[in-house]
Amino acid sequence: MIALIIIVILVLLVVAYVAMYNGLVKYRNRAQEFSSQIDVQLKRRTDLIPNLVETVKGYATHEQETLTKVVQSRNQLVAADSASDKAQADNALTGALRQVFALSESYPNLKADTEFQKLMEELSNTENKVSYARQAYNSQVQQYDTAIETFPRNIIAGIHHFQKIDFISIPEADKEVPKVKF
Repeated sequence: MIALIIIVILVLLVVAYVAMYNGLVKYRNRAQEFSSQIDVQLKRRTDLIPNLVETVKGYATHEQETLTKVVQSRNQLVAADSASDKAQADNALTGALRQVFALSESYPNLKADTEFQKLMEELSNTENKVSYARQAYNSQVQQYDTAIETFPRNIIAGIHHFQKIDFISIPEADKEVPKVKF
């Protein structure tokens, strides 16, 4: 009878161990999935940029510096390997795109161009998708990091070398309140 109880306890411990390990793997894989969703949306945005630049070129020929900055920022984002490099390049591209959006205010014909409007709408939709993907990623990272730090999963995480994942964060420069002058 005692042997049966010991066997049942051991089986329950093994089942609990496997369930916790599989849970950690699930959290980690979901975080990686959300990270790849960010990459998909960033790729979509970088694919839209050449069309936007070509559309703007026709109207704003003397705004070459702004357009060059957009293209350079896009190329940096495409070439980025690590998550931090992607985040840095993405922030630079977002700033460059803001300048292009501001150009449309200076060029009424550009603002009225239907192709430009479609591209701006696509970029805006993509920005929303990137923002959502970042939020979902950070939420999943929080769940994963919490799981590997709480008892008893922290023991299993340590045995199997599960590592914390970094959140996507906003650089301090982007947190500053913009100055608006009339």
